[in-house]
Amino acid sequence: MSRNPLLESHVLPPFAEIRAEHVVPAVETLLSESREAIDHLAQQAASTPPTWENFAAPLEAVNDRLSQTWSPVAHLNGTMNTPELREAYQACLEQLSAFSTWVGQHEGLFHGWQALKDSHWEHLDTAQQRTVDNALRDFRLAGVDLPADKKARYGEIQSRLSTLSNQFSNNVLDATQAWHKDIDNPHELTGVPQSALDTLKAAAEAKGVEGYRITLDFPSFFPIVSYADNRELRREVYTAFVTRASDQGPDAGKFDNAPILEETLALRHELAKLLGFNTYADYSLATKMADSPEQVLEFLSDLARRAVPQAKEEFAELSAYAHDELDISSLEPWDIAYVSEKLREARHAISQEQLRPYFPAPRVVDGLFQVVERLFGVQVEEDSSAPSYHSDVRFFRIIEQGTPIAGFYLDLYAREGKRGGAWMADCRVRRQANGDLQLPVAFLTCNFTAPVGGKPALLTHDEVTTLFHEFGHGLHHMLTKQLIADISGINGVAWDAVELPSQFMENYCWEREGLDLLAKHVESNEPLPSDLLERLQAAKNFQSAMGMVRQIEFSLFDLRLHHELEAPSASDVQVLIDEVRSTTSVVPVVAFNRFQNSFSHIFAGGYAAGYYSYKWAEVLSADAWSAFEEAGIFDPETGQRFRKEILEQGGARDAAELFRNFRGREPSVEPLLRHSGIRAA
Repeated sequence: MSRNPLLESHVLPPFAEIRAEHVVPAVETLLSESREAIDHLAQQAASTPPTWENFAAPLEAVNDRLSQTWSPVAHLNGTMNTPELREAYQACLEQLSAFSTWVGQHEGLFHGWQALKDSHWEHLDTAQQRTVDNALRDFRLAGVDLPADKKARYGEIQSRLSTLSNQFSNNVLDATQAWHKDIDNPHELTGVPQSALDTLKAAAEAKGVEGYRITLDFPSFFPIVSYADNRELRREVYTAFVTRASDQGPDAGKFDNAPILEETLALRHELAKLLGFNTYADYSLATKMADSPEQVLEFLSDLARRAVPQAKEEFAELSAYAHDELDISSLEPWDIAYVSEKLREARHAISQEQLRPYFPAPRVVDGLFQVVERLFGVQVEEDSSAPSYHSDVRFFRIIEQGTPIAGFYLDLYAREGKRGGAWMADCRVRRQANGDLQLPVAFLTCNFTAPVGGKPALLTHDEVTTLFHEFGHGLHHMLTKQLIADISGINGVAWDAVELPSQFMENYCWEREGLDLLAKHVESNEPLPSDLLERLQAAKNFQSAMGMVRQIEFSLFDLRLHHELEAPSASDVQVLIDEVRSTTSVVPVVAFNRFQNSFSHIFAGGYAAGYYSYKWAEVLSADAWSAFEEAGIFDPETGQRFRKEILEQGGARDAAELFRNFRGREPSVEPLLRHSGIRAA
């Protein structure tokens, strides 16, 4: 092969030129060059006292070059998945894992960092000192102190875990795309909104099929279980969804994640033991705000004590409504979303579908940018000349006082070959490099219903809050003022604090001042009417206790799974999730539900023994928001203080310290309970 675009220096990834066949040669070349450079730096540090300039800075440059090659590859694997790219991506995982282990256990490098701390500490600024301390901690967490045989075993485990995580993710994607149901008779879809019918029809047309095609992609699955009057259809679609990648359901055994799940949990426990931790949960919390698994369990149990009684009341009301108004004598899981929508409409005269016309995607995106401009004093401008990887994807720059300070790719719509869910990932990180400033660039990815028939996509209010959530992560990455990659943006931020900016941004989707910037009727351009806003706000905490206990259920299951079980079988895992549900869940569960087999957050997404972070950070974000409630939600002084104390700091200081700096005190759980309408507050 002649030139390889992945080995060339670019400000933005050259997406149009990247091919699957470029991936393996580029990664192998860079890994070889990186090993050589790192060995050289370590040897130099042994003979010449290391400084930031002769040791840490060149080491950062090595890591950044590798990251700039791998980040577009990983992103394309998640958003433009093809068999060729998947194979190339998979082929590199083992090598990257081995390299990461080699770096983490490189004694020469470790001694270099230690010497930098011992002899040069007073010459370092606080950000550099934080980076040094994090590096030394991470060496110990990578087993640098272990004897040779245990180091080797650590490397084997990490390599295998990397492979298993990717396989888990692939199985969920394949299982999601393997199932579909084609329907000729529109009467079978009575109750399903027109916007969803258009999507189902477009899906059928794309495959050359008459009628409507239902898939397990969320924009297809969700309207069926929420609105289809056909109870048998709801049951069939629900069953296919909750049995994905398992031994149950229509594709039973075909993409089963149970063996992957078992091996992953056993290896994680072994890894923790190897490093001197009692459990994987203890190991996971070593880099988080929470002090111990017991503290997290107490936090979750306390929330459950406050929320479960109210959740039981909410479910009893739902059951009564189903029985009295819909003639459903016994609620099944495939009835919950459907009956909930009916009850929400009956009580609050509002539905997600009713709101859709007020949230055309282009208007929402523009409104989001206006919110950010008013809050943080920056402008967002599109740059259509930037390299892109799909016609739906747009690139924007963040401008401050006429100068670009960051950029981001916005990829909003679901499509074949794209992993489900919504996420932010970094494309480039802000850092000082050879006197030049490298600007941060983010990937912002969602899976909304794509526009059909030349009309703009209409978002649900839930999708609008999802977009604001991910943009909050993006702001954390892009508005950082840090110059060192390891603490820039979300890097170096405790995992259980990383959701603070994202959850904070969601609040603007519920307030008149925020909604006036982003809600305009697709045809009349009218703002959201006052009565509709009042009903939306009144419905905000509809079944909020049921929603909270669902999150507590996932969090307790995750933490106990990694704290109590050493090498569980798939049946042990099922017993545990059933036990957790028996104490926290208020909705019925069917025996064939295999939620854990597609729980990608903890088996393929970095949230292992950390899913509680969503709730922990929600306490922080609700309390942070209460400062804006007191001062005014667009108060420029409070906005700038949030930017300065939280967003700009990245991982430069301890997350608890940053929160205290912003709020002037320790966080309180009361604002979360109040905002969530939990009466136990």
